[in-house]
Amino acid sequence: MSQIPYRSANDLFAKVVERNPGQPEFHQAVKEVLDSIWDFLVENPKYFAYGLIERFLEPERIIIFRVPWVDDQGTVHLNRGYRVQFNSSIGPYKGGLRFHPTVNLSILKFLGFEQVLKNSLTQLPLGGGKGGSDFDPRGKSDAEVMRFCQSFMTELVKYIGPDTDVPAGDINVGGREIGYLFGQYKRMKNEFTGVLTGKGLEWGGSLLRPEATGYGCVYMLAEMLKYSGKSISEKSVAISGSGNVAVFAAEKVIQLGGKVLTLSDSGGSVHAAEGISAECLEEIKDLKFTRRGRIEEIARQKGWEFYKGERPWKVKCDIAMPCATQNELSKQDAEQLVKNGCIAVVEGANMPTEADAVHHLQQNNVLFSPGKASNAGGVAVSGLEMSQNSMRQSWSKEEVDEKLHRIMEKIHATCMEYGKIGDRVDYVRGANIGGFIKVANAMLSEGVV
Repeated sequence: MSQIPYRSANDLFAKVVERNPGQPEFHQAVKEVLDSIWDFLVENPKYFAYGLIERFLEPERIIIFRVPWVDDQGTVHLNRGYRVQFNSSIGPYKGGLRFHPTVNLSILKFLGFEQVLKNSLTQLPLGGGKGGSDFDPRGKSDAEVMRFCQSFMTELVKYIGPDTDVPAGDINVGGREIGYLFGQYKRMKNEFTGVLTGKGLEWGGSLLRPEATGYGCVYMLAEMLKYSGKSISEKSVAISGSGNVAVFAAEKVIQLGGKVLTLSDSGGSVHAAEGISAECLEEIKDLKFTRRGRIEEIARQKGWEFYKGERPWKVKCDIAMPCATQNELSKQDAEQLVKNGCIAVVEGANMPTEADAVHHLQQNNVLFSPGKASNAGGVAVSGLEMSQNSMRQSWSKEEVDEKLHRIMEKIHATCMEYGKIGDRVDYVRGANIGGFIKVANAMLSEGVV
């Protein structure tokens, strides 16, 4: 029997902090996972053998590179590019690219680490990674964004491939950016392969990919409510964000008979007391995806309340879906949600709920799904896009939606299998153990690499 080399989860976590100083987001992600799987590890000490747990917490490879680009006035700018290739035990690295001024190594390591577990939960053969740059595409012309993407890919091309690492989009990396990145990859490699997902339908993309993360969140929510004898119909839902995840989560909630009360962006939150209609949601899509406007505009047009600089969690709701960014829901927000009678919080973004907020929600019997489970629909359909590319085939929207729905049902079942405690389900524990087992068993099988 393997010996347990640590006295507690905190003992191991202290070593992680010492080895990775100044990386608070990565620390937060690691601590959440270690705390929830520690009892399982103690009961199964084989996972301490061969330094497995230490290797599990360390990226296989980190690439950092400079990205010079020229603006429309001929001035040269310099940004920093990253790719964190975290774990390839069950498949090629898979995870998004994020272009945002806040991008740093801590955030990308946390996202890559979460991606390993998320991808494992889908049951698809996908490893985990993440990447991006501190470049901000907002306010840039299409030509400037194109030149940046071409410079970024000129270096990244050395480290990715359809059987090595398959990036996708993330914050500020949508269809436009994926197109420019893919064009440069194709130009440099002289091959048309599924090396990026989130591509346009005309050149290898999958139907339902933009909708996938938001739809998947709602499918996960539906499974959680069904287990509790409830449904989405007639429930009021507060959603943060107004990107793909938030907007398409709202769309699916409306389709299933729920009432969406809020959306938000960095400027503030809108509150539609009577609910956002399907027709209004189409206007919001045009505002955010085509005109790249601010959510405040739609509030003025519709006479909705607008909370400048505020998140939507003070709005009384049955269900909350944080779909914007990490650590957007604080303990104070969680206390307000509990006070207002919220019955479920389902994460659409990556780690949007602070640790003490998660604990408060769970202590008050609020159903809580971590992003690695509930937002896995996006990477699931990315995996389906890879399959279609490999087979030179395209599935219908209905076929993709059916496969997505089935994957989310399996994720819920995995959370139930490993997280059921009496008559309740700890979805955090279930997702973390369920995701860890598949990766860890593969690592044991492959030896010390």
